[in-house]
Amino acid sequence: MHSDLAETLTAWRRHLHANPGLTLHESETAAFVAARLREMGITDIAEGVGGHGVVATLRRGGGNRSVGLRGDMDALPIQEQNEDLPWKSTIPGVMHACGHDGHTTALLGAARMLLDDPDWTGTVRLVFQPAEEGGGGARNMIADGLFERFPMERIFGWHNWPGLPAGTIAVHERAVMAAGARFEIVFDGHAGHAALPHLTRDPMVAAGHAIVAVQSIVARNLDPLQGGVVSITVVEGGEAQNQITARVTLKGTARWLRDEDGETIREGLERVAKGIAATFGVQAGFSFRQGVGVTANHPAERDLAAAAAEAVSEVRRDLPPAMTGEDFAWFLKRVPGAFVWIGNGPAEDGRELHNARYDFNDAILPVAARFLAETAKRALAGG
Repeated sequence: MHSDLAETLTAWRRHLHANPGLTLHESETAAFVAARLREMGITDIAEGVGGHGVVATLRRGGGNRSVGLRGDMDALPIQEQNEDLPWKSTIPGVMHACGHDGHTTALLGAARMLLDDPDWTGTVRLVFQPAEEGGGGARNMIADGLFERFPMERIFGWHNWPGLPAGTIAVHERAVMAAGARFEIVFDGHAGHAALPHLTRDPMVAAGHAIVAVQSIVARNLDPLQGGVVSITVVEGGEAQNQITARVTLKGTARWLRDEDGETIREGLERVAKGIAATFGVQAGFSFRQGVGVTANHPAERDLAAAAAEAVSEVRRDLPPAMTGEDFAWFLKRVPGAFVWIGNGPAEDGRELHNARYDFNDAILPVAARFLAETAKRALAGG
């Protein structure tokens, strides 16, 4: 990559960091992306796909192969604490704490590199996805006809990874990131005076037992060689210290690495909720909403991505998957593809993902852009 393109990408990334678009509110980011694509001479651009999504198409020659490259665009509802950064967020309470500013910029860089490279034919779809952070962006784009309107045989994506040496590319054999769901258990009892508990039905006691009992779901229902986690993260209930409340709500998250384990966890949570409710004479309500599926590489595409990565940088094939989730999983359920990590460098001073002091490492932009371009070329060549 020429130094002037690297400098341009750095400037674009820092602009996006300073002007983040919150999940489902990425209109200015999408407009910035479309403007940069048009400056490159790209005219086949569809905007408003599945919300604020942008899909640009590059075509060359008579090749009949097609490939998709994806970059996510949205920011998080976090107040940035990088006071020393000239490009810190200018939007109160919103920042790019996960590096989607870098993902978007790298995809723009890949577009520029492919335009300048005569050594490919076929169709490349550049998929700039909104609302990755829990906003359903991938499914919204799919529902808006992403794969029907913009056919692609394969799709590839990546995520920066703090703690992995800068520029090192990690390729997983299968599972890259976990499926995730949010759940809620509501215990309804009968309120009364705290000094007269025999006249009440105490949902707080039921909730306390449930907090402990749900930990048995992973420990005693999932294969111990597989990954899974159930965490209660919110407890809501009670108004007065001398009253036994009528309702207690538990909220939490579950993660798993095999598709079949999701139903096991859901059934286990519902069983625990209803069983404890019966034990303590209260009523239980239960809801379970899956947000992402398992991000799992397809074998042929995994190997193609690994070969492209080896042509660009150092490669790791030995890293375990992470229990974090990724909206890209829904794309992989529709077409074959692969998802990799690219090292962001040391996670020092709290600069890990979703931290208020995180900042994307601009030095890896050339690696990420080259990886995407090289992957597209190999896919179009029939790799």
